[in-house]
Amino acid sequence: MKKRVLSIILAAALTVTAFAGCGASSSSEAENSGKVTITNVSYDPTRELYQAYNEIFAKHWKEKKGQDVEVTQSHGGSGKQALQVANGLDADVVTLALEYDVKAIQNAGLIKDGWLDNFDNDSSPYTSTIVFLVRKGNPKNIKDWDDLAKDGIGVITPNPKTSGGARWNYLAAWAYADKAYNSDETKIKEFIKKLYKNVLVLDSGARGATTTFVENGQGDVLIAWENEAFLSKRDYPDDYEIVTPSVSILAQPSVAVVDDVVDKRGTREVATEYLSYLYSDEAQKIAADNYYRPSNEKILKQYSDVFDLNLNLVTIKDFGGWDKVQEKHFADGGVFDQIYEK
Repeated sequence: MKKRVLSIILAAALTVTAFAGCGASSSSEAENSGKVTITNVSYDPTRELYQAYNEIFAKHWKEKKGQDVEVTQSHGGSGKQALQVANGLDADVVTLALEYDVKAIQNAGLIKDGWLDNFDNDSSPYTSTIVFLVRKGNPKNIKDWDDLAKDGIGVITPNPKTSGGARWNYLAAWAYADKAYNSDETKIKEFIKKLYKNVLVLDSGARGATTTFVENGQGDVLIAWENEAFLSKRDYPDDYEIVTPSVSILAQPSVAVVDDVVDKRGTREVATEYLSYLYSDEAQKIAADNYYRPSNEKILKQYSDVFDLNLNLVTIKDFGGWDKVQEKHFADGGVFDQIYEK
């Protein structure tokens, strides 16, 4: 994990340097120069994934077009990242935690309608799910969602107002309660309120929550992206365990070309290829090596020793889609605001 923190600091420094020089390329300059720069605005836990992917994509683009490509990265809470792009942060592509955050950029007029169909699997080249990370030996005997609502349990999860991962966490907990309480919404809300009463820190993004739990030692359980939990266990094999709840959710991160930006910068071709190549066998294996579930079922099965392929997963469609979910749960005055009192 310390190595990861150092790489994050270095990546941030490189990102600042790269942004300083990539703002005003004209279309002809981008198409005809020997080097092109694109920016990928992503969410917190994809740092390691794109660090590896950008290297193979640069090689692929060089072989295909004879042009060098530099990809700069920006990472943060998915909702916050979407807001920054909507407010003017130049991103050639976005690779965010969920469909709704890309829609926010679309609603700002920067992405054209129909983006969800531009790439396979609803423009989701890899998926994930939500698990628990607990300390070695699981001293609080945490086995399922109901344990997170018990007295004396310290829970770490990000803020669903700014973090896409946090919204997946919340919905997975809701799905469990929906089943446990036979869709009695009053009881479901009571359960969710008890769970969030146990939350010690609401970080702005998933990586911040991981740091709070792993680096700072706070809490008994981290509600985490599956890949974040695996990375923590990999870095500290003697310190943590992963607990898979009885009910979780299929988390589908979404990718899109930011049309307004690529048309201004003349980077549409390289930006489109950047996202398309995420579906290549080479990139799918990199996703799996970084503990994301490949959308390619054949490659996913090759990693059956890593991923539990028999999880009980609900989907966002079970909630009526992201527009309905956002309005009901996460908009100002929604259910989350009603149940979270801190």
